[in-house]
Amino acid sequence: MNPIRKRHKSLGLIELIAIAVGGMVGGGIFSILGISASMLGFLTPIAIIIGGVIAMLAAYAYVKLGVYYKDEGATYSFVKRTFPKKHIASASIGWYVIFGYISTLALYSYTFSSYAISSTEYADNIWVRKAVAWGVIAIFTMINLWSVKGMGRIEDLMVYTKLLILFVVSILLMEHGQTSFGQFMEHLLKDAEHAKLLHILIVASITFVAYEGFQLVINAVNEMTNPEKNIPRAIYGAILLVITIYVVIALGALFAIPIENLVKDKEYALAAGASKVLGKLGEGLVIFSALLATSSAISGTVFGSSRQMAAIAKDGYMPRYLAKVNAKNIPANALITMALLASTLILVGGLRLILEFGSITFLIVSLLMTLTNFTIRDKTRSSTLISILSIIGLSVGALLIIYYEFTHKLDQMIFIMVIYILLTIGAYWFSQQKKKLKEKNT
Repeated sequence: MNPIRKRHKSLGLIELIAIAVGGMVGGGIFSILGISASMLGFLTPIAIIIGGVIAMLAAYAYVKLGVYYKDEGATYSFVKRTFPKKHIASASIGWYVIFGYISTLALYSYTFSSYAISSTEYADNIWVRKAVAWGVIAIFTMINLWSVKGMGRIEDLMVYTKLLILFVVSILLMEHGQTSFGQFMEHLLKDAEHAKLLHILIVASITFVAYEGFQLVINAVNEMTNPEKNIPRAIYGAILLVITIYVVIALGALFAIPIENLVKDKEYALAAGASKVLGKLGEGLVIFSALLATSSAISGTVFGSSRQMAAIAKDGYMPRYLAKVNAKNIPANALITMALLASTLILVGGLRLILEFGSITFLIVSLLMTLTNFTIRDKTRSSTLISILSIIGLSVGALLIIYYEFTHKLDQMIFIMVIYILLTIGAYWFSQQKKKLKEKNT
């Protein structure tokens, strides 16, 4: 997640698209590229496109609910307002969303560290990678604690610069690639002969986390002009633009970098490959763009998620101490807690675990949003057919990741299940406390 600071009293379509694109294009593409290539080879762009289609299905409910409620609280607020008497629903979505953000914060930080040390002798040292990830989380946490205004200036610069660099990197890789278009199509058709549709859909589902962030448009609803038209235009337009960006980056990598190198160096594949194709300058440009993208995503995630955590705690669905703010009106306790939990996730898991946990979480959250919208589809003027297709698509995506985990990474799936059980227990306990307090006051 990567919210852009609201500086204008009125945001038009161009600014809103920039907010959504800035939110989605974080560390996701750098994280998924090597993993996807290791599983699908030259079919990677296909999986990226399908992942984008899943994101479109998820976006439908956010668009409809965003236009109907016009509440900048988005995900959490939609459930709370739709089911005001169902405390367990509000508590559960609050806990799932927050821990989804924790996973993306861990993902972006881990990706940052992988690229930061990729050209050093410590590139394959797992503990150095984790230490750098902890360090970058600490830095952006301190920046947020120090000054919102200072953090906002830094973030704005990163958000608008990274898009240009990503396009430049992709074009350079495609121009200097050793694979011709004809050879690429031969490889693509060869991989298609051996690949199974199930595997393509699994990878598309795993990479869903790379599209997380489009809902940030709704967070700016009080700052935008004509939300009825601009919310859908901005969200759908941004997703289409991001699909294009991701596909171009994937094509650049596949044209220029041998598959075996993408697989071998999957945690920093783009930099390792660019070094061999474009030399030190190309490697440096890729590393810089990755660090810029992940820094922007880390900064925004720390800012936005900590405030949402404080809001949920204020409503009584998380420990009250998380709602406290300091003299600068900054939720310091929530900020520090987010940083510690993300650092813990980095400690116990690698890139693959963090990526898949994040994708499962946001598929589940998006599914819950779709079910919420389906419940009041008459009020939001939603198509029953599209809503059902969204429910099916997101359900299939979540089930495919779970199936893959059970059949390939059982220990990892058990770990993820334990986390969800703990989240559900926490949400249930706080929802019961909230319910008892409300009954006592009435």
